[in-house]
Amino acid sequence: MISVKLSSVQKRKLRVRRRIKATSAEKMRLTIYRSNQHIYAQVIDDKSSCTMVSASTTEKEFRSKNKMLSSREAAQKIGELIAERAVKKGVKNVVFDRGQFLYHGRIKALAEGARSKGLKF
Repeated sequence: MISVKLSSVQKRKLRVRRRIKATSAEKMRLTIYRSNQHIYAQVIDDKSSCTMVSASTTEKEFRSKNKMLSSREAAQKIGELIAERAVKKGVKNVVFDRGQFLYHGRIKALAEGARSKGLKF
């Protein structure tokens, strides 16, 4: 057996994911990833292993409409956009998967934006 040493970031991500998968048997998962410049969100159906909807700050449509936003404002807009797309597909209840990121700043802004447009988590 090979012993693999995981970084603290990987441990935190796996710990959060393990708790979410245990509670999300019938719900879809809203997954967040954040880089230094961009933020990405996906609603994933774990049963069929497919992405239902996605949104990010790298989309041409989003960049053309929202050029001069701060990173928190952009995250809130992405939260609203992912919620609108998910509700259009018929998804209203999700489990929020923040990954290895702490719940503050851009992650919190995205979550609040998604809740304001109708997603429940």
